[in-house]
Amino acid sequence: MLLGSAMLDSEFKRQRAEVLRELVEKTNDPFIKRRLLALMSRYDDRATARTPLTPIDLEFQSQGTGSEQ
Repeated sequence: MLLGSAMLDSEFKRQRAEVLRELVEKTNDPFIKRRLLALMSRYDDRATARTPLTPIDLEFQSQGTGSEQ
């Protein structure tokens, strides 16, 4: 069961990274492009290191998604 779950998780991450890669190619806004690339690196297994959290990431973390407020 765990092996199947790991495979699904890996496939989900690969698909999510691909969607983000496509969005990066479509955007012209440098800020949005940097944010998408940072997010993509968290899903992409090919990324060598995790992107450090930015001040905006930390602000969103402290505020939550809204449902837990």
